Amino acid sequence: MCMTCGCGSGETRVEGARGADEHLHTHADGTVHSHAHGPGTVHEHPHSPPHAHAAMHFGLGAAGVTAPGMTQSRLVQIERDILAKNDGHAQRNREALAERGVFALNLVSSPGSGKTTLLVRTIELLQGRLPVAVVEGDQQTSFDAERIRATGAPALQINTGKGCHLDAAMVETAIARLAPADDSVLMIENVGNLVCPAGFDLGEAHKVVVLSVTEGEDKPLKYPDMFHVASLMLLNKIDLLPHLRFDVDACLANARRINPGITILQVSAASGEGMAEWLAWIERGAAAAQRTRLGRTTALPLTQGR
Repeated sequence: MCMTCGCGSGETRVEGARGADEHLHTHADGTVHSHAHGPGTVHEHPHSPPHAHAAMHFGLGAAGVTAPGMTQSRLVQIERDILAKNDGHAQRNREALAERGVFALNLVSSPGSGKTTLLVRTIELLQGRLPVAVVEGDQQTSFDAERIRATGAPALQINTGKGCHLDAAMVETAIARLAPADDSVLMIENVGNLVCPAGFDLGEAHKVVVLSVTEGEDKPLKYPDMFHVASLMLLNKIDLLPHLRFDVDACLANARRINPGITILQVSAASGEGMAEWLAWIERGAAAAQRTRLGRTTALPLTQGR
């Protein structure tokens, strides 16, 4: 088990081609920001009685996390070693996908954001326009992969056991099994978690963070790492806004406070609102991936198509 994020070692299962699960002995850790203070710092208001309204912060050391019996320097070294190994797999994934012109997206969110339903609807709307393959990540069950397969799209389930995120080695195995078609889209639905998946490059073109209006407009500030690394935020379930006290403007401002360059689309798989813009965003990315593939084999002028 990881000493910082609790991910399980040797508990990952990838669906086999003949129904047998393959066990991957992976051990991964989350990335964090560095701060000047030490771990376990207690923050108190200067005019409050001792310990009143105190906030205990265990993420302020150089490693951004604490583990019993481990120094900050040792935790930092473990994290660097793990992420360096992961990045090697991610680079191989990125090169393999580029050779095929595959546009890969890493969909991340908290549990219950609606990303599987959104993904199902996206696949249905892309039928006849772009082929889609899906890697599904969950701790247990193959429910989501079965929902994807019902659309006709190929899907492979990865169960992470105690692991709280997918890593690039898992995705490398899944890509080999799925063999996505040239000039297609690969959707990677990560384990529901707004923390650890932020630190792991899977070889994707973009991280897409899905935030539902049922979760609260403060999520970008509470989980800044995820919103910082995402290229696109999908504000999902907007059909529910008439029934909720959710400040859309505050949510968008919070996201842009963390990541000024983030693209934000407001969508609803139920009502169809915003889906055209989401599909157009995917198609632009897929077209760029196809041009990259063609550019590897033919010398296309940079001005072609203008």
